[in-house]
Amino acid sequence: MFSQLGLSPTACASLARLGYSTPTPIQTKAIPLVLSGVDLLARAQTGTGKTAAFGLPIIQRLEKRGVTPKPRALVLVPTRELALQVHKSLAGYAGQSQLRVVAIFGGVGMGPQLEALRRGVDVIVATPGRLIDHVQRRSADLSAIEMLILDEADRMLDMGFLPPLKRIAAALPRERQTLLFSATLPDEVINLSKQFTRTPVRVDVSGEQVVAVKVTHQVHHVTVDRKRDALTEILTQDDKGQALVFCRTKRGANRVGEDLGFRGIRAGVIHGNKSQSARNRALDDFKAGRVRVLVATDIAARGLDIARLPLVVNFDLPLVAEDYVHRVGRTGRAGHDGRAVSLVSGADVSLLRDIQRLVAVPIESVGKPAEHTAHAHVPRTAAPSNAPRGPRGRRFGPGRRPDGARRHAFRGGRA
Repeated sequence: MFSQLGLSPTACASLARLGYSTPTPIQTKAIPLVLSGVDLLARAQTGTGKTAAFGLPIIQRLEKRGVTPKPRALVLVPTRELALQVHKSLAGYAGQSQLRVVAIFGGVGMGPQLEALRRGVDVIVATPGRLIDHVQRRSADLSAIEMLILDEADRMLDMGFLPPLKRIAAALPRERQTLLFSATLPDEVINLSKQFTRTPVRVDVSGEQVVAVKVTHQVHHVTVDRKRDALTEILTQDDKGQALVFCRTKRGANRVGEDLGFRGIRAGVIHGNKSQSARNRALDDFKAGRVRVLVATDIAARGLDIARLPLVVNFDLPLVAEDYVHRVGRTGRAGHDGRAVSLVSGADVSLLRDIQRLVAVPIESVGKPAEHTAHAHVPRTAAPSNAPRGPRGRRFGPGRRPDGARRHAFRGGRA
């Protein structure tokens, strides 16, 4: 029961209205620690209730102190969609209290955000780039922040947000509580924790299982020119269920979405070049069942919380194995069954090998692996072989900075 974790009767009543009855493992372990005020380094699979694990105790602690002129809690997330999702959850936890929660992210006009900040807020949920814009304009005052939460820290590092995170941390009080949540804990995340937290308590409810237990994994070995036919076959095996399809590039996502339309399968497309309103429409159409398939790139799909999504398809394998964990975490959420299918050409064999080592779960293989050429999976825009390396040993070429960040990450509003 949530009441046994130290949550107030008011908080428990709000949870009951929202349909929550039994806490998940990450909530059971994290909530009492967050209420106690200690720093935290937590790992839990996507879809296990991490937002409630930090959101519920934050709201309760802020309610006890009453409304103040300056924001007191800051939640940093990698993308717009996740900012909206976390904002919705925290606003729900706040219930009928006077606490004010605002979402700050790019791709939309500054006006409503400026007005919300001017009126006063208690909790800011933000992507790093747009928050820096507000700090520079002095429209966001971070001098009274008591709690900093880094959500999906591994993904933020993959997206090159370490320099913006450091800039934001420099504007915060040194005396604060810091909570770091991540689906995976590579060395980069551990190092980030050392920089941002003080003797954090470590919570890990994943054990050796980095993906949800109820998700089955399957690989279809196909040639590149057969991928779209194979995708159609997979989607028509169950013509009633919905699916989220991941592509590596924006152009590839557009092409797959158009091709599905030509084949009579209604599909929406979201990626970083789409306006926020277009992304919202595509997601709303998908959630409402007006389209069967949502085609997305990694950056656009972070934070998509879709109840009982039965199928995730990797049209292209991700270049980083950890991204596979985040992708398939969109299915099999909250204990439901899920299915993850990857289309693998001969060029992707080495990427598949990295994924198999990371997830350490059985992956069913369909078809025979094709012949491949070494390094054939590297995109055309990849840097030459003698280029310097960025984080995780990846070379940076056009569109990347030496610190591994994509250039748009520093323009505030592309996240």
